[in-house]
Formats: sequence, structure tokens, C-alpha cells
Amino acid sequence: MFVKGNVLICDPISSVGITILKKAGLNVVNKPSITNSELISEVEKYDVIVVRSRTKITSEIISKAKNTKIIARVGVGLDNIDIESARVSHIEVINSPESAINAVAELVIGLMLSMARSLTFADSEMKKGNWLKKELNGIELRGKYLGIVGVGNIGRNLARIAKALRMNIIGYDIYPIKRDFINEVSMITTDFNTLIASSDFISCHVPATLETNHMFNKSVFSQMKPTAFFINASRGEVVDEKSLYDALIAKKIAGAALDVFEEEPPTNRKLIELSNVICTPHIGSQTKESQDLASNVIAEKIIQKLLEKNS
Repeated sequence: MFVKGNVLICDPISSVGITILKKAGLNVVNKPSITNSELISEVEKYDVIVVRSRTKITSEIISKAKNTKIIARVGVGLDNIDIESARVSHIEVINSPESAINAVAELVIGLMLSMARSLTFADSEMKKGNWLKKELNGIELRGKYLGIVGVGNIGRNLARIAKALRMNIIGYDIYPIKRDFINEVSMITTDFNTLIASSDFISCHVPATLETNHMFNKSVFSQMKPTAFFINASRGEVVDEKSLYDALIAKKIAGAALDVFEEEPPTNRKLIELSNVICTPHIGSQTKESQDLASNVIAEKIIQKLLEKNS
């Protein structure tokens, strides 16, 4: 298998994929810190543009991509790529969503455990010399209801892990959920509002679209149990952060764990500095295994697509 073409790597990715691309015969230029203006001036040289989340592929960049056949996103989302402009320019857009399935699900479980047992607070107080054994009376995940909004690849894997922890699983998705999977994890499927009102933990796994923008808002938070915890490891835009802040301050919900934000890095620190909020810097897929797999998968897809286009 030998394929010709020029590939530009615009963001840091695992060397696994770069090696695969080079072995296939492709000319790979690795510029993981390339600026927007540099990309605009250079993009016409390349058959393939590879990005993660840092680089934004705008309509302006696509208009200059006269020879580009493929835009490849190493990871799950495609919200940093102007999909419509790419379609009009006959540029195929691909990604590697399968790579993050386990890493994100495991992070969510870790965040749930951290909130249930106040782990980050306990650690912080211990390091200050405070022994708060009696004050830190947590809850167990066993028997609690986990509401999963968006039962795609990540949502399903989360459900499997949570089932092993003997949680009860409630699922909601705009698309039909396969009966075999529902039976596998004994999932209760219901409408969005019923899930919100019934769950002890709510984890969001939906893409950033016009329809999902601020789907978690004042009205939704007001329907949650005052003992409920909210987790978002999908996209920051799906949460109205002001409404979440107000709900947490007013103790309308017990806590939140956020791996993604409306603005990254966040400049408004009011929300992330709350004592009942746990924050991580968009590390859902930041594991060695996930990064290697994402790079490997996207490299194989690029080679296959180029072979198809050249055949």
C-alpha cells in the first residue's frame, strides 16, 4: 500500500499516526503550533489537513484550500470545522470518535466518585492540616439513578461501567436506542424532562449544535433534585453557565463536575471557584491510550480515503 500526497499536521497528535502516514508514502509536515494566518497562506499546498481542537478550520481557510481533499479531526467533535464550507468545496471531513469512548466514560465515573465522596475537598483540607473525618459524610453510587443524555458510543460505555457499579441507568436520546443495549444494561428509556427530574446524577454526551446550545438552562436545572449532581464532558456550549452558577449558589442542585466550558480556557472564574464544583481542563480524551488510538485511527482513515479518491 503506497499513497502520494502532502499532509499538514496543525495540532499536537500522537506520533503513532504520523509514523503510519509516513510509512504509507505520504509527505507529512508537522506544524503543531501553526497560526491561523500561517495556515491561510500555506493551506493550498496540502491534500490533507489534520487538526485537533485548537485549530479552527474556517470558511476563509477552506476558500484557500484549493488542493485539499480531506480535513481530518483527531478526536470526537467537528465543531471547530466549517462543515458546510467544506461540503461546498468538495472536501471530505473525517474524525475518530471511537478513540475517546473509554477515556471519557472513565473520567465521568471519576468525577461522579469525586463528587459523591468530596474527594477534591478532602484532599485539599488534608494538605492544609485539617482532619475532617466526621464532616465528610458522602454517598454511594450503588443504587443511585444515573441519567445519560445522549446514548451514543460514550454514553453507552458509561452505562456499562455504571451498571457494573450497580447503578440504575436512565437514558434519553433523540435517536432510537437499540433494544439489545437497553436489555444489556437494564436501561430505563424516557423523555428528557422525566430523566432530569428522576436522576441522582446526570451526565451529558451530546454534540454542540444549534439544537443543543444551552439545552441545560434555568428551566432544566430547576427540575433537578436538590440532591442531584450534574456532569458535562461533552461540549461547553450545551450548558448555560450563568444558570448553572445560579442553581449551585441557590442549592437547587448539589454539585457539578465540568470538563468543558463555554469559553476555553474560562475567563469568568465565578463558576469554577464554587466549592460544589469540580473542574478539569477538557481532558476527557487525554489518556495515552486514547491519543494513540485517535492518531492511529485517523491515519488509517486518511490513507483509505486517499486510496479511494486516487483509484
